[in-house]
Amino acid sequence: MKILDWYILKRYLVTFVFTMLILIPIAVAIDLAEKVDKFLTNESLTVMQIIDEYYKNFIIYYANTFMPLALFIAVILFTSKLSNNTEIVAMTNARISFTRFLYPYMIGATLITIIALAMNHFVVPNSSTERKAFEKKYIFPERHRNDGSIRDFSLQLNDSTYMYIKSYYFNPASGTHIAIEQYDGIELKKKFMAENFNWDKKDSVFKFRKYEIRYVGVDKDSIYLGKDLDSTFTFTPKDFLFKSALSQEMPSNELVDFIEISKKRGVKNLNAYLVEYYKRTSLPISSYILTIIAVALAFRKRRGGVGVNLALGIGAMFIYVFFLKVSEVLGAVAGAAPLLYVWVPNIVFGGFALYLYLNARK
Repeated sequence: MKILDWYILKRYLVTFVFTMLILIPIAVAIDLAEKVDKFLTNESLTVMQIIDEYYKNFIIYYANTFMPLALFIAVILFTSKLSNNTEIVAMTNARISFTRFLYPYMIGATLITIIALAMNHFVVPNSSTERKAFEKKYIFPERHRNDGSIRDFSLQLNDSTYMYIKSYYFNPASGTHIAIEQYDGIELKKKFMAENFNWDKKDSVFKFRKYEIRYVGVDKDSIYLGKDLDSTFTFTPKDFLFKSALSQEMPSNELVDFIEISKKRGVKNLNAYLVEYYKRTSLPISSYILTIIAVALAFRKRRGGVGVNLALGIGAMFIYVFFLKVSEVLGAVAGAAPLLYVWVPNIVFGGFALYLYLNARK
């Protein structure tokens, strides 16, 4: 790399970090103003606990969320400054092409993309688990009072086995009226029923009480009754939680395993989970697209200076965010193609970036 490349790359990264350091404290201040009464009413909470369990994870989550916006603003700001200081004119006179001018920007975008990919796939999900657990316990306990139980739950375990549960409580890990049916085609062959059951986490077994096993015969059925039975199955209480919010708390390797297991069990609509998984890659890749758009918008000196470039850039950024949110909602609908919907904003703005790039080369 040449001195010019190091100069641009350094300005790129420094301005990006500076923009993040402006946005994150603003987000923390707004959130603190909204939740300070919640913190004060919980006498057991300490300042260190709030910082360690909540705001540390809050900063990780919103740093990742603001990364594309901060990147876009940073590139527009310092590229506009280069243009206003006629530094770009000097580069052009030295016969540095627009493509060559983009070289250090692409290196910077690559570094940020790698960081964003690691955060999206591994760091943020683990951080979200701790943050949401804190919110459920101290900030919004009334919203999550029913999260500890399920009712009238059914699950397909494999091609021929189905499970039904009347009710289950995650604390203290017990339920009532469970039935597990095994079929041969459309004919019922075996049915297991129990009035009460609980999950023994230590031994990873289900403990059933007052159970009945029925084998369906041609002429008559065989029935076996019992008081207590310990047994293992291919499912655990964790499989009872089919909520899209959980996808945000799973590292990508766990999320992929969960999706594969759910497909085998016949879960019909997993698009919310697939959207979350695909988004973790598509959003960091947008760093390249947003960088090209920002450089192309700020490359030429405009009447009005940085303010005009910044206004155009922020307008384009909000349109991108709008596209992103709409595509996520549409992609999560049953029957939709989540991979296509998640990548639509990048495809549309990628075309816009290509147009600006070709126009700027002239």
